[in-house]
Amino acid sequence: MLSDHPAIPVLAVADLDRARGFYEGTLGFTSTGEGTEGVMYRAASGAFLVYPSSYAGTNQATGISFQVAADAFDAEIAALRDKGIELQTFDVPVGTWNDGVLEYEGTKAAWFADPDGNVLNVETGQ
Repeated sequence: MLSDHPAIPVLAVADLDRARGFYEGTLGFTSTGEGTEGVMYRAASGAFLVYPSSYAGTNQATGISFQVAADAFDAEIAALRDKGIELQTFDVPVGTWNDGVLEYEGTKAAWFADPDGNVLNVETGQ
């Protein structure tokens, strides 16, 4: 059964070198290797793949969500802003936006995009 195997998020990008600059240089991820399909990055105990595709930038939904401890959230957001990351806001049925951060029932979440428009999310775990 597929549920017995690990799954990884996969992000399409137009320019793999530009994506490497963003994910490694701006966000600080470490590549675990480059293959014919793209570049794999480690994220705590998980991983994600960034690969070149002519469909880059067509997904407007969240591609990856990073769960952070509540006491580390504000520092993570500050670090992203220090790197020039702009947070995105949008219409939501619940919660309150506060300086680009959605707050709802004790959780916080923020969204931003990579250079190809892939939407990334940082939120406190529940």
